[in-house]
Amino acid sequence: MSKEEKFMREAIRLSIENVNYGNGGPFGAVIVKDGKIIARGVNNVTKNNDPTAHAEVDAIRKACKELGTFQLDGCELYTSCEPCPMCLGAIYWARPDKLYYANTKQDAANIDFDDDFIYQELKLDYADRKMTTVQLLRDEALEAFKLWSDSNDKVEY
Repeated sequence: MSKEEKFMREAIRLSIENVNYGNGGPFGAVIVKDGKIIARGVNNVTKNNDPTAHAEVDAIRKACKELGTFQLDGCELYTSCEPCPMCLGAIYWARPDKLYYANTKQDAANIDFDDDFIYQELKLDYADRKMTTVQLLRDEALEAFKLWSDSNDKVEY
């Protein structure tokens, strides 16, 4: 068994355990650095009443806390299912070196975890999306961007 298979089996084990314990959806994730698991995550959406409590996000938060950083350079993320759009965005922001997944987004859609509508919405102009989206007070909001841009006391990411 390869090290990659070993870590993926742990993510899969977590997903199965999460269903058996009734904590949330069938999703698990682990983050590995230097050949060692530094964080584990499971889906806790219904348990925590938090729509962002996906396994990947849970694992990213724990790994960043463990490492004392907001980026996961030198890390690998193993997840039991191809990430949803939210998780994929979080993964890109966290910047691990590699992403491994087991089940596909189609496998998830087959059991009613279908995120395709979000991918489709992202392609549309705001006026054509299902959720009404309105821009307000841009000129006022730009002040924060100007302050950030001019600041010499910031940590860029």
